[in-house]
Amino acid sequence: MGRGEKDEDREERIRMEIVVDAYERHERVSGWYVYLEERLDTPFEARCIEERDVSPLTDGETVRVVRMSPIDACESEMFVTVDWGGRELGVPLAQLEPVDAPGETAQAIADWHYWDRRNYSF
Repeated sequence: MGRGEKDEDREERIRMEIVVDAYERHERVSGWYVYLEERLDTPFEARCIEERDVSPLTDGETVRVVRMSPIDACESEMFVTVDWGGRELGVPLAQLEPVDAPGETAQAIADWHYWDRRNYSF
């Protein structure tokens, strides 16, 4: 996926709300985790927008996001837990877009997508 254009408002929110005072990798992971956990109004429906080797979801598939995955699963990227095939499974948040979620949830996911598309790292 391409980097996309730089969004100064989003950059400011990420700097001032998510990774503020986060100087080390684990602090940035924690900042993102807390930001998402506080803003994702679960459960909500989401659609897979890209297939990933680490996930069984297919492009266009709809799932129900039930919560953030445990923080120890989010050391390389943010994962959420979804209902899938009669069980709960962690999948990368970057592969999902909300179908009908409240504004704060949609914005938080868009912030993570932006971070991921820009190839920023923890």
